[in-house]
Amino acid sequence: MSNTLEERCRKLILQRKFEQCQKEIGTAMAENPHWAIPHNLMGILMEKESNHILAMKHFRAAYALDPTYVPARYNMEQYGQIYPTGKCAFTEEDCPVKNDQQFELVYDEHHVGHFVRK
Repeated sequence: MSNTLEERCRKLILQRKFEQCQKEIGTAMAENPHWAIPHNLMGILMEKESNHILAMKHFRAAYALDPTYVPARYNMEQYGQIYPTGKCAFTEEDCPVKNDQQFELVYDEHHVGHFVRK
C-alpha cells in the first residue's frame, strides 16, 4: 500500500490529529506551491475544525490551481450547500461525480478541462 499525502491525511483526520495533519499539509504546500492536492486537504481539515470560510478558500485555491482536479470541485459543491449530503473527497475515488453521467469534461480555449453538468 502506498503512503500518499492523501492517505496520511485521511488517517490523521480520522484519528483527530489535526495539528500533525496541518504540519504535513503545510510542508507539502511549501515544497509544491502550485499543487492542488494540499489545498484540497487543508480545506477538508478546516471543515473538520469547523472553519467553513477558510475551508472554502482552500477548495477554491485547489480548483484554481487545477480545474481538472475533481476532488476540489466535488468538495466545493458539497460544502457550498446548506446541508452537505455526502462525505468529503480526499481522492478522485471518493467522488461519485467522477462516473456520474450528469457531467462531461469540456475543454476551453486554453485547453483546460472543466467538468460541467449536461
